[in-house]
Amino acid sequence: MQILVTGGAGFIGGHLAERFVRDGHDVTVLDNFDPFYDTQIKEHNVRVARAAADESDGAYRLVRDDVRDESVVDDLVHEADVVYHQGGVAGVRRSVDHPREYNDVNVEGTLNVLEAARETDIERIVFASSSSVYGKPIELPYTETHQTKPVSPYGVSKLAAERYVEAYHDVYGLPTVSLRYFTVYGPRMRPNMAISNFVSRTMNGEPPVVYGDGTQTRDFTFVEDVVDANAALLGTSRADGTVLNIGSTGNIQIIELAKHVRDAVDEELGIEFGERNDADAEHTHADVSKARESIGYEPSTSIRAGVEAFIAWYRENRDWYEPLVRSS
Repeated sequence: MQILVTGGAGFIGGHLAERFVRDGHDVTVLDNFDPFYDTQIKEHNVRVARAAADESDGAYRLVRDDVRDESVVDDLVHEADVVYHQGGVAGVRRSVDHPREYNDVNVEGTLNVLEAARETDIERIVFASSSSVYGKPIELPYTETHQTKPVSPYGVSKLAAERYVEAYHDVYGLPTVSLRYFTVYGPRMRPNMAISNFVSRTMNGEPPVVYGDGTQTRDFTFVEDVVDANAALLGTSRADGTVLNIGSTGNIQIIELAKHVRDAVDEELGIEFGERNDADAEHTHADVSKARESIGYEPSTSIRAGVEAFIAWYRENRDWYEPLVRSS
């Protein structure tokens, strides 16, 4: 199968590209290597995927370009059987200072993918949405019918793109699925994420810093569970036209997460606190029953197991990864 992964040198996209190549598919990655976080991670993801191609029957091709380039997107989408549209600008806090960039990349870029696919026989477009579309919770866990009232330009851009994806399914008959990811973490994650910062500080004898009082809760989802959800969509049309929550086995308070990381590295350290950013959500927690019913999604990695796996990866890659975390 010919698979296009936009943003395929990024965190989730890189894991998807590796998985699909290992499974014997021919994968094209479109990525502009935006330095939102250091491109060393993206170069690492490319090397991992190319190594997977060398060990399998799959093929890997990298196209260094941008989802905002209509002609490039058009050509690549016309070659593909399935498109995993992961390409976009991430980061809730950064979006507050750069709202136009988030609209240009996340909304206009998504429109380029949809328009390119409209005149093709594409089997499926899978769009990477976000739990940030929900905003402040009325009730938890979030179901897909919960109100969507994002509190950041990033969340707004993801919701707008998601609405376009739904409209292209309803109006033009495109087979589309949107996956609302809940705080994905794991090996090769962006260096400015909470878990990577907690691990870095504790490994350097510094207490983890929690922003706010730590009672905020998150549904942290291990990246391999996210990859499994995406891979399941290669073999079924049951989710076409829908939006699905992709979350974890449960949520956790940020202070408890910090303590768990601390205890795994150095139990003698304390906890520090910083000022909370207003753009950060207070609580997230996913109801994944719809994904379970439609694609058999079963998140299997607990936060404890996932953090331990990330710490092990961090130790193995500390020489090049830690400087990125420290400078983020």
